[in-house]
Formats: sequence, C-alpha cells, structure tokens
Amino acid sequence: MGLVLAGSFILFMVLGVPVGLAIGAAGLLVVLLSGFPLAMIPQTMFSGNESFALVAVPFFVLAGDILARGGISERIVAFAEATLGRFRGGLSIVSTVASMFIAAISGSGAATTAAVGSALLPQLKKKGYDVDFSAALIAASGTIGVVIPPSVPMVLYAVIAGISVAKLFMAGFVPGFLMGIGLIVYSMYVARKRGYPAAEATTGMQKWKLFLEASWGLLTPVIILGGIFSGFFTPSEAAAVAVDYSLIVAFFIYKSMDFKKFYNLVVGAGVTSSLIMFIIATSKLFGWGLAFYEIPEAVARVFLGFAGGNTILIYLMITVIILLAGMFMETASALIILTPIFLPTIIQVGGNLVHFGVLISIGLAIGMATPPVAIDIYVASAITGLPIEQISKPIVPMVAVLIGVLVLVTYVPSIILSLPLLVWGPAGI
Repeated sequence: MGLVLAGSFILFMVLGVPVGLAIGAAGLLVVLLSGFPLAMIPQTMFSGNESFALVAVPFFVLAGDILARGGISERIVAFAEATLGRFRGGLSIVSTVASMFIAAISGSGAATTAAVGSALLPQLKKKGYDVDFSAALIAASGTIGVVIPPSVPMVLYAVIAGISVAKLFMAGFVPGFLMGIGLIVYSMYVARKRGYPAAEATTGMQKWKLFLEASWGLLTPVIILGGIFSGFFTPSEAAAVAVDYSLIVAFFIYKSMDFKKFYNLVVGAGVTSSLIMFIIATSKLFGWGLAFYEIPEAVARVFLGFAGGNTILIYLMITVIILLAGMFMETASALIILTPIFLPTIIQVGGNLVHFGVLISIGLAIGMATPPVAIDIYVASAITGLPIEQISKPIVPMVAVLIGVLVLVTYVPSIILSLPLLVWGPAGI
C-alpha cells in the first residue's frame, strides 16, 4: 500500500495536479482501497488544522505583506545603505544585510525578496551593478527569510514534530547569520572583481535621521521575538501583535497605508494562508496513510540498512532528498510530507528534533532559489523583468555557498543548538 500512496502522489504531480489536491487524492485512494468508511476523510482533514500554533501562519503572512508594501522595508533598506554602502560593492552587502533584518519580521522568503528587491534593485541598476547578478543575490538572500525567526516553515514543523516553536526560533539565528555572512563574502568578491562602485558617503546627521525613520520598523522583531522568548506571549499571539504593530506604523507613522491597500493585503494573505491550510489538511490524510502502513518506519529501516548505521551517511542521504524536494515542490508542501517520513530515522540515530527542524527549513529554503520551482527567483524576475533563465545562471555559486552552510550545520549540530542550550540547558532541548 505504501507503493500505491507514493506512486499515486508522484503520478498526480507528473500530470500537473496542484500539490494540495495531489496529496489529498493519494490519501483518498489509500482510504478507499483499505476499505475504511468515507466519514473518516473529512474528520482526518479537519483534525490537521486543529493546532493553536497554526493561528500564527496567516498573521505572519499578513505581517510580511504589510512590511513589503507599507513603507517599512524601504526605510530599513535606506538606513542599511547609508551605513554599509560606502564600501566597494556596498550595495551588494546592503542587499544581504537588509534581507537579514527583514527576515526577522516577515517569516517568508518571497516576502523578504519582494521587500528588498523593490527597494534596492532600481538603486543597484542605477549604480552600474549587473542586473542579473543583483537579482540573483537578492533572491538568494531571500532564503534567509525562513531561517532567521519568525519562520512559517518552522511553525509548521513544530506542529508536526510536537516541539517548541520558541526553541526552533532561537535555533534559527546562528545558521541564518552564517548564510548571510557567506553571501556577503561572495558578493564582496564579485564586487571587487567587477569593479562595482561604492555608494556616496552620508553624514552622521543623515545616518541618524535615517535610523530614526527606520527605528519603528527595526523595533518589530524586537517586539515579536522579545515577547516570545520572554514568555510574555506565544508565537501565535506574537504573530497577531506583529500585524497590529505593523499596521499602526504603516497607517499612522509612515502614513503609507490606506484602507484599499490594506483590504487587498488581507485578501492576498487570506488566499495564501488558505492554500497552506488546505495543504496541511490533505497532508493529514496523507500522513494517516503513512502512519497506518508504517511507511516512515520502513524508510528508517531502509536508510539504516543501506548506511549500516553510519549517521554521517544517513544525514547526507536525507539532506540530498530535502534539497531535491525543495527544487521541485513548494516549501510548505515538502516540509509537511517529508517531516513525518524522516522523523523516525532521526530519532533512531539519536538526532535532535530541534536541530533537524532547522536543517529541513534551511534545505527547503535553498529550494526557493533553485529552479525549476524557485519562488524567490520568480519574484526577482517579476521585479526586474528579466527571464528566470538569466537570473538562474549567476545564482548557482550563491546556492553553492548556502549548501556549504547547510553541510556545516548538519555535521556540527552545536552551531544550531548553541543558543537553545544557552537558554534552556541540555535538559531543555
């Protein structure tokens, strides 16, 4: 029956069936062939969306949209440009640093790419930067959006694995920072090689003015993450607070938001969130088939048997599968499908679930910048008007840098677990 479940899902995907429907249809087929009553289908699907933590998803999606279109991201980018732009190729550094700042607000790779791209790409083009390289760098930097907290994929993983969202968020800081550093080093090398210019110098007074303008936006991650880690509110409540605070800033401080724009943002976030929730619901049915026929345990036995108990080889195989899945599937879908399949293997080899949650988030985030299903490249393409093929070529070495970071944190778990260990201690993770 496992072959029926996996084979039908792959067949539906090949035929071009939307991923949510493909997952649900495969699960439905297994239920029918197993002879279970049809009433269990809606019951199982509805149970998939019953977690309180999932309330965070639509709010983080909406907060990211407000950030990108409410004038907040532009001011953060302007402050970063005034501070870092004086170096040769400084705007390349600004692209990545701004992405890291905005990643701490949006929780979405696409929203991060859109926010930074809209604000910086015209400037990069004006200063003589190659447009394809600039678009590729911003698309690659957008992957940091789901690694540095808050992160929608981490929320989904926490629900599936039954672990703390706060611990996952804390674990995402260091690897997200390393991804940013890797891209900055590469962009500085390219800038020096191609002779990209430095931005015009700004006075201390100008920097201070830009900082004051950006400070309202920069406070957003402080409020969100500070509230979560202090225990003042849950991640779901933090997501709602992020929306409220972003709206206040956009409406009353920056005055860049009106009710028509807000209505369109709510509708857009509602559509995006409903698609995610539908995938979660159908994946619950798919997951029932996996659990009932003990497919994850069978996968674990295959991995352990093939690798001979070699943990290094097991993690390598899992990492390769995650990267391939990220190339061909949307992030939420891939995470929801792969997590229950790999968890028994990770548990059997003594892996840490917080560590693995960050690994799968990074691996699938890299897929956002890796064709053919590369949402960050599509966003950058829409902003620049360049075909995705033209952006895909210069992004290859950047993806290689990100994969290097993934390999590093995979085999040195202390990099990911350092902050959670510091906060909760060995017994807490």
